[in-house]
Amino acid sequence: MQPDQNTPQPPANYLDQIAPKPQKGSGILGNKPVFFGLIGIAILALILVVGLAINASANNIAPTERLAARLVSTKDTVDQSKDNIKSTQLRKINSDLGIYLTNTIRDITPILAQNNIKVDSLPKKATLAESNQKLLATLDDARLNVRFDRVYANEMSTQLEDTIILMRQIHKSTNSAKLKTFLANSIDTLSQTQQDFSNFNDTTS
Repeated sequence: MQPDQNTPQPPANYLDQIAPKPQKGSGILGNKPVFFGLIGIAILALILVVGLAINASANNIAPTERLAARLVSTKDTVDQSKDNIKSTQLRKINSDLGIYLTNTIRDITPILAQNNIKVDSLPKKATLAESNQKLLATLDDARLNVRFDRVYANEMSTQLEDTIILMRQIHKSTNSAKLKTFLANSIDTLSQTQQDFSNFNDTTS
């Protein structure tokens, strides 16, 4: 039986027309919000890893190096702040602290040298960790707002309190009898100065 000549014949590319069309831009690359979201997550993860590495580096600073750097940094803050203090009472407290720090840095230098720690050439990571640049900026802002004495007393009280905590930690962990004795005496003196700053109250500042 011959096929009806009038029956329309399917086009030659009929199978191609009915075959499923591949989706353009399929997958992650085709979905721009997802793609850029993954890039953002990757960048955040990288920042987190770098931050953790920096913190780990800071945590590797020897406590005695940190203490030496803090003493030097605090002495620098005292020296730079003395001309901005208005209160006679606070000037006296600050002067006493400056003398204490000068003597303490002098006396601790040979003790730390026995552990190969040179106070006059501390590792950069220690000096950066104990930098006083942020504190000095805070104090300069207080000076511009005529609140220097009150802010300085508060900041130094906190600084000395943290230093005492660090000294106690070193005192507990060190095997050096000289360092233990030195720290015990230092803590007693510094605690009184810290209280003086904490108790300071000048309504004119």
